[in-house]
Amino acid sequence: MGITALLVLAVLEIALAVRTCRNRPEKKIWRRDRLVVRGAEIALILLHLLTSAGQKWRFVPVLGFLVILCIIAGLSWLIGRNKEDGVKKAGGAVAGCILCIFACALLLLPAFIFTGYKGLPVTGNHEIGESSAILIDSSRTDPFEQDGSFREVPVHFYYPADAAPGERFPLVVFSHGAFGYYQSNTSTYMELASNGYVVAALDHPHHAFFTEDTEGQTVLVDMDFINTALNLNSGTDKQRQLELYRDWMGLRVPDMSFALDEIKAAAGGQPDESWFIPEKNRDAVLAALARTDVSKIGLMGHSMGGATSVQVGRERDDITAVIDLDGTMLGEYLAVENGELAVNYEKYPLPVLDLNNWESYNDQLEYTAQGYAYPNTTVISGAEKGFRAGIRDTEHMDFTDLPLLSPTLGKLLGSGERGTEETMTIVNSLVLDFFNCYLKGEGEFTVQDIY
Repeated sequence: MGITALLVLAVLEIALAVRTCRNRPEKKIWRRDRLVVRGAEIALILLHLLTSAGQKWRFVPVLGFLVILCIIAGLSWLIGRNKEDGVKKAGGAVAGCILCIFACALLLLPAFIFTGYKGLPVTGNHEIGESSAILIDSSRTDPFEQDGSFREVPVHFYYPADAAPGERFPLVVFSHGAFGYYQSNTSTYMELASNGYVVAALDHPHHAFFTEDTEGQTVLVDMDFINTALNLNSGTDKQRQLELYRDWMGLRVPDMSFALDEIKAAAGGQPDESWFIPEKNRDAVLAALARTDVSKIGLMGHSMGGATSVQVGRERDDITAVIDLDGTMLGEYLAVENGELAVNYEKYPLPVLDLNNWESYNDQLEYTAQGYAYPNTTVISGAEKGFRAGIRDTEHMDFTDLPLLSPTLGKLLGSGERGTEETMTIVNSLVLDFFNCYLKGEGEFTVQDIY
């Protein structure tokens, strides 16, 4: 609809410019025509807002812009309707046409980039509640801040809102990928919450594309982090690679462990001074915590968040099961030996599920056949119960909801030929079955090699 709206707006603007160039009308007549065109453009956008579904907010900026132009045009016509002030110059009409189309195109960018995605259907019967808080870790300063402020970890809860008194549900903690954000896998959280889980999705400030701090300020991703992560390749010095992996895990692993400690301490009780909870969120956050069973904890994440989850699962003794969504298990690299990164061969202590995009799945098979050690392969083969699967015709971002929200951004960052809705339906089903088995003791978990 965004392109259609822009084309119609452009046609109206061009028609006004052509009429002006051909007829050279008096300025007062041109002002009247311009007012009519502005009114028609507003009517077009209003018609869309009244009749369509989806994310209508995407069209609000251009509507506001056109309303302002209409008010200006109306005042200009009223003031000049009785004046004899010559003819309208063609150059001015053309310039105005071009500027207006360009401005509308910029304001309609959200309509081009984003879809009306509202999430995937859930299979559970629970009503889903949502809320958020920010955890303040007074034992750490934030390395990205210059004022010595403590590290903050936003946590966003998805939970069964219709629980019976005293009813509790297993906890699943999620970590997003590099320059992702907590909503990256909302369909997964909703599927789990609808089936009786409390999900805590974390933000890692300065690794997240954007988040918010306790002062209400937007915290954007660190540009040096983006540049380093994007430019890291096989030609990078191995020692430098190892240092970066340790630095990234050194930020994220304490974030997740701190959040786990705080949730465990507050479950069934009252949050301490480490919790910053806006008053409007307090009842819902307390409800989520009251429903949390911290005796059964699952970890999961996408990309670097998957690596974080695997590492926290290795380091703590209170985790039950772990899922890695298309992430290289960076924490499993221990040293550089003979010019190559050496991986950890110590048995992984938990059930772990590793889902991979199609290229990564095949690359890992090739590495293994050639005798190279790859951390994911080593972890799965040495785990207490390790499972691995590849999904055909997928790329990295197909393991998140991003391509559903914005196919444009999805393709830009990596989305395959297979429909992301189909991929995420498979992913969410496997996630649910895995956690049902290991957190709830329901059934036996099995997985195909390829989907």
